[in-house]
Amino acid sequence: MAAQHGELDVTGRQPLLLIVLGAHLRAELADRPLGYRLRDRIVQWQQDTLGPASRTPAGRAASVDEPLLAAVCTDLWYLNAPDLMARPTICLGRPELNAASAYWANRLPTALVIDETLRIHLDPEFINLQACVWGRSDDGTASGVDLFEKRYLEPFLRTAHGLPTEEGTEG
Repeated sequence: MAAQHGELDVTGRQPLLLIVLGAHLRAELADRPLGYRLRDRIVQWQQDTLGPASRTPAGRAASVDEPLLAAVCTDLWYLNAPDLMARPTICLGRPELNAASAYWANRLPTALVIDETLRIHLDPEFINLQACVWGRSDDGTASGVDLFEKRYLEPFLRTAHGLPTEEGTEG
């Protein structure tokens, strides 16, 4: 990963988008693969959208000085580093297994809920660039990630990269 993005800046200046998982064994087994899948989807979006031939909905070339580096980390790292908590973040996994999910689920509005199955918490205007996706079961969390990717990932990423959203407003 470091070879692809150059040397990783651990001083806090690296533009990061964090995918936060619980440091619980169950989260490692069920949520970490989802985190890596989401990271790969983000990298693909960056290549498709931010590449030299990419265009905004208005037909202008997309311009981003430095794309965010999508990184998967645990809630222990995240919650103990206030500078990380200010970065764009997507928490995966239920609050019992991910303390970052517990933190954000109580602070973000619920954007989507399917009773007894899954929840997605985020600011629907994407002013606050934190999101929390979790299910009552591992399958519920996986379904939540699928729905997040389909409904919210594009505007979340556009806003995080400072690009106009589909509605034509600046991110």
